[in-house]
Amino acid sequence: MKILIQHGTLVNENNIFDGSVIVEDSKITKIVEGNTVPNASFDEVIDASGCFVLPGLIDDHVHFREPGLTAKADIDSESRAAAAGGVTTYFDMPNCVPQTTTIEALEEKFKLAAQKSHVNYSFFFGATNDNVELFSQLDSHRIPGIKLFMGSSTGNMLVDRREALEKIFSTAQMPIMVHCEDTDIINRNMAEAKLKYGDDPKVIHHPEIRSAEACYQSTRLAVELAVKHHARLHIAHLTTAKELELLADGITAEVTPSHLYFCDRDYASLGTRIKCNPAIKSEADRDALRQAVADGRIAVIGTDHAPHLLEQKEGGCCKAASGMPMLQFSLVTMLELVDQGVLSLERLVELMCHRPADLFEVRNRGYLREGYQADIVLVRPNTGWTVTKAVIQSKCGWSPMENHMFLWRVERTLCNGHTVYQHGEVDTNYIGQPVSFR
Repeated sequence: MKILIQHGTLVNENNIFDGSVIVEDSKITKIVEGNTVPNASFDEVIDASGCFVLPGLIDDHVHFREPGLTAKADIDSESRAAAAGGVTTYFDMPNCVPQTTTIEALEEKFKLAAQKSHVNYSFFFGATNDNVELFSQLDSHRIPGIKLFMGSSTGNMLVDRREALEKIFSTAQMPIMVHCEDTDIINRNMAEAKLKYGDDPKVIHHPEIRSAEACYQSTRLAVELAVKHHARLHIAHLTTAKELELLADGITAEVTPSHLYFCDRDYASLGTRIKCNPAIKSEADRDALRQAVADGRIAVIGTDHAPHLLEQKEGGCCKAASGMPMLQFSLVTMLELVDQGVLSLERLVELMCHRPADLFEVRNRGYLREGYQADIVLVRPNTGWTVTKAVIQSKCGWSPMENHMFLWRVERTLCNGHTVYQHGEVDTNYIGQPVSFR
């Protein structure tokens, strides 16, 4: 199958230019700058007039809930959401049931994805207080790294023993992605909040309970351990201005579209739909994160896509589940921030495509390059559309972006040269590939 994508505006490696992309089978075989139409025959010609042509997005942080939690999400439904959002590769987290903390559980997830995933995939291996001896059995060519929860979150995978933390940081040969929140500080804050506001404080108090200080102290410890043991630390969903002070050479951080788009004022209108861990915090924190995204201090934008059933989001700080589905709308949300001048289009592509590939040493993805896999997304500006329940692919059936009008639209997503999404439809017959690393 030979495909020509022509008349588009390519965004790649800090350049924006008119050009064409030639795809043969699953790979990019040629990139042509300018408006010259290649003199060859093609099985399919895709007219990208008026569209920007980007590398397919790599989301380094999703929770697809399979196995064990499939009432709210599964690999089939959430990979459909990925395709519809221009995400062609995802790395799934280990806090499912059973947790991905054994070699057998990891292999089972690969088997499930090989049957159900409509885009490319891999899985983090979860660290616990007592499974460090398994790290040596992990294949670094198949998985992106180790996920470590240094704070309580969904799935109860907290690693809180100093001895265990020392072993994890001294043993891991792959990147360690860390969820950083200090559980003792959170517990103290929760006890105080219950005394003031009752047994289930309203969600507006969520950033007071899961506070900036709780994030900072845990991140400070993670950085200390990484420096001590020369470990490769990647901080997940960084949320505060203060934590930015801790970033140093060799230590990278991720920020989510949710923490870049929302702030604590939005709890008044969206309530628990934007309740997540770590909490969405102040406008000042959000603006500091936006500046860090623009100036290069933040390495990656990943969604922390975490679906729950809507009834599980009822209640306040104690009862309502933390997490929201953002995968399908991450790219268009960030493109809205491009229009607002928060960051450039070139920087967006670096954060959502290039840097995830570089950081985790993904082979032949994340760029529009000859010889690379043809993971490509076409997006069209100045095309107003509104998020309704009918367009949501995630199994949970809701989004914090419902009723929001976007001015950018994902027109088509190609995964390994195959069109997996166009005209609002996902090709559910297509199965993506496992990602190769290093």
